[in-house]
Amino acid sequence: MTRLPRWPTGTVAILATAGERPHAIPVSAAVRADDDRVLLGLAQGRESLARLRADARVTLAICAREVAVSVDGRARVVDEELVEGVAAVEVAVETIHDHDRPTFAIRGGVDWGWTDGQAARRDAAVRDALEKLAAGGS
Repeated sequence: MTRLPRWPTGTVAILATAGERPHAIPVSAAVRADDDRVLLGLAQGRESLARLRADARVTLAICAREVAVSVDGRARVVDEELVEGVAAVEVAVETIHDHDRPTFAIRGGVDWGWTDGQAARRDAAVRDALEKLAAGGS
C-alpha cells in the first residue's frame, strides 16, 4: 500500500508516541489530509502532545469498516490552537502497514459517541477545522 486509505468520519484511531516507554491513546479526530498525511486534534493537556514534541516518531493505527492499517511517521504541531484548547498535529506518513488479510473482514470500527453535548460540539468543531486545514484553508 503506497497511499492512505479513506476511512469514515469519526473513526477512532490509536496514536502511539515514542519515549522511554510506548504510550498509546485513542483519538476521535483523525482526518486524512492526502495520500501521505493525517491531521489529528489533540487536547493541549495530553501527555501524547508533550511526547511528540520531544520525539516526533509516532505510529497511528486505524481500524474501520474495510480498513486495517497502521502508519509510521513523524508528527509536528501545525496549529497550537486549532480550536480553544486543541492543537492540530500533522503526521507525515513514512510507512503504511496494510493489515488486511483474506482470512478476516473488518465490519466496523469502535462504536462510540459523546455523552456530553458540549464535548460533541467541540469534537465536531475540531473535525471541521481539521478538514479545512487539510483542504489548505485556515
